[in-house]
Order: sequence, then structure tokens, then C-alpha cells
Amino acid sequence: MNKLFSGFTNKTAENLLLDAGAFFKNFIVGTDTFESAVTAGKLLGATKGGGQFSAIPEIRNVEVDGVKGKAEGMQMIDSWEVKMSANIIEITKEVLAAAIGASEIDTTTSEDYDIIKGKTEIELSDYIGNITYVGRKSGSSEPIIIQIYNSFNKNGLTLQTQPKNEAVVALEFEGHFKPEELDKVPFEIFYPKAS
Repeated sequence: MNKLFSGFTNKTAENLLLDAGAFFKNFIVGTDTFESAVTAGKLLGATKGGGQFSAIPEIRNVEVDGVKGKAEGMQMIDSWEVKMSANIIEITKEVLAAAIGASEIDTTTSEDYDIIKGKTEIELSDYIGNITYVGRKSGSSEPIIIQIYNSFNKNGLTLQTQPKNEAVVALEFEGHFKPEELDKVPFEIFYPKAS
């Protein structure tokens, strides 16, 4: 009889990331809960198609004469590309402004409308302190939380409408280093401890 090989163990069911989760703006880990962040208006909105997180280092191999390939310990990280995307189906003025990035919301000019305007320059105030994913991990009563810091959506706004369907705004935020924290890669993953 042939032996089966699999990564499936009795711990597998406790280590699954389930469902689409939720995306927040300026979520404070340790202070905010899912419920309090929703009440405080930090939720980006309902999603359709979920989202994605990536943290990819650009690695340079240092070549040394006499070494015929890559040598252990001779790789250097030149930069990080940190991104979080969310496909938002709930179209609010805040979602539209976040998609535009360099924008402002004028609430005073019109009695009937809030007016979202693009700007010709990116200001420090256009960066969002953090974009946060809060998701459900099987085997834990605590969520998994992923944050990217100093976030900005540089892809702008594309809004497509079509019959018998809903518009979705695709946001793709990039994390940025702060001048005073150049040694802090602009993301953290809060993984719940085993209970």
C-alpha cells in the first residue's frame, strides 16, 4: 500500500484565515475592537471580492569573485513594497476621496451636495495613518490584524457602472516609511497567540 503524504494535521483546522474580513482606516490595535471601530466610523465599507495584502522585499545579491552562485548572508534588502487592497462596494464620499488620494471634501459650498475635489499636490495630510485588515482566524477568538502605515492610494479613482451589477471601487494603498522611522518597515501583522 502506498503511503500518503500531506501537510494536513490535527492543527490545520485551527490555522485557517476565513472569509473576506473587514478593512478600516486608522484602527488602533489594543484600543479599538471591531465593534468600536465600526461605531467610530473607521470602517472603509462593505467589500465585494475581498482584498489583498503584500509585503515584498527587493533583494539584491552581492556577488563576490570566486563564488559560483548566491552565497549565504550576501543578500541585502534594497527596499520594501508594502500594499493593501480592498474592493469596496459601499460608495461613500470618504471612499471616493481615499481613492482619489490627493483630494478634499468641501461640505460648505452647496446645501445639497458634499463636493469631492482633486488637488494638484500631495500633502502630508493626504497620507492615512494606517489601513487595517481585521479577519477571522479559525481556532482563535481573537482576530488576525494586518496594518500598513502611512498609506496612500496612488492608483486614483476608476468607477465603472454596468447594468444588473454594482459599482466597486478598487483601492490599493501603499505603505510608506516615515522620515523619523527609516528602520521601521511600514507594516505589522498581529497574529493571535495560541490559547
